[in-house]
Amino acid sequence: MKLLVLSASTGGGHDMRAFALVDWWGKNGGDCEVYHPLEKTFWGYKSGCQLYNLIQRKLPLLHYAYFHFLEFASIHRSPNKIIGAEKFSQKIESYSPDLIVSTHAHLNHGYFELCRNAQRKSSRFVVYCGELADGNGFSKHWINPRNDLFISPFKEGSIAAQRRGMPLGKTLVGGPLLRKPFYGDNHSFNSSKVCTDYGLDSRKPVFLLGTGANGVNHHIPIIKAISHAGIDCQILALCGRNERSFQAVKRLSLSNPRKIVPFRRLEASAMVDLLKLSTWMLARPGAGLTTEAIVTGCPIIFDLSGGCMPQETNNLNFWKGRVGRLLTSSSPSQLVQHIQSGLEVPRLFIPIENSPNLLLRRLAELGEN
Repeated sequence: MKLLVLSASTGGGHDMRAFALVDWWGKNGGDCEVYHPLEKTFWGYKSGCQLYNLIQRKLPLLHYAYFHFLEFASIHRSPNKIIGAEKFSQKIESYSPDLIVSTHAHLNHGYFELCRNAQRKSSRFVVYCGELADGNGFSKHWINPRNDLFISPFKEGSIAAQRRGMPLGKTLVGGPLLRKPFYGDNHSFNSSKVCTDYGLDSRKPVFLLGTGANGVNHHIPIIKAISHAGIDCQILALCGRNERSFQAVKRLSLSNPRKIVPFRRLEASAMVDLLKLSTWMLARPGAGLTTEAIVTGCPIIFDLSGGCMPQETNNLNFWKGRVGRLLTSSSPSQLVQHIQSGLEVPRLFIPIENSPNLLLRRLAELGEN
């Protein structure tokens, strides 16, 4: 059975879920591929994705204007207004998928119609929405009652979809969509071994500094603030694709008495180890990293430096609804105050089974019919 996953590189969560689905589908013997319509069919749409990521890196608060512009403009709502439609239709016709899954809000209306028109056979069209709950950043473009199925990781996402007009019978709480080591017993965690591997002292707290797919972080001022305050700890700094940040943290670690370990992009198993080992993680409230923390039980201090994006409010709403409170930090000095106050960092632990069986089974059923 052939699966085509439609995604876009705005932020990192959409692609994270798209490629996780492809990996799981492939493990079950299916043929699958990820395609990026916005980036592959028209340079203007690609520039829009780059603008999104630029705003996320520089000033997240500006996303309120960008998000609401896209909500109003509905650029990809009609197939007749989509630039590059012919190129997209050719892709659908040549690949001829049995099933199409979209992981991005702006691919569920106009592109859905193009998929229908491009094929002799009518492929089932499914939306996997990674938003954890309702909120000001839950886009109306996620919802198209003509789609065959809307899948969300938790019940709060399905409730949000139903409020916006998605029929109850077309919604499914399918669980998180993550890489294999995050599930059940697929990865064996050994605290002592992880400490030995990274030269850590098991008696001291470990602070994990997170980063987004774009490498957005404030590691250097945070590490300096913690050092200046004389806080005895160990720091693990995720840098992702941000090589400049990686090298800066590495240089800083050479002259700092604390154990500081920077990381480039990590394999999923290593990420699971760090999340389970850490005392807490400081991270933006993006859906991807927040979900990874939830399934591993890692406490989170949410980083709101530069403001909060609309989409991030959805995930904060989920956390507050499940835990009852949030702990946020908007600056290195505020983070230091939290540490020195001895406040308990909120934790939410929702373990998941050994695979996303419910989701995969439902997709297979749709593809066969």
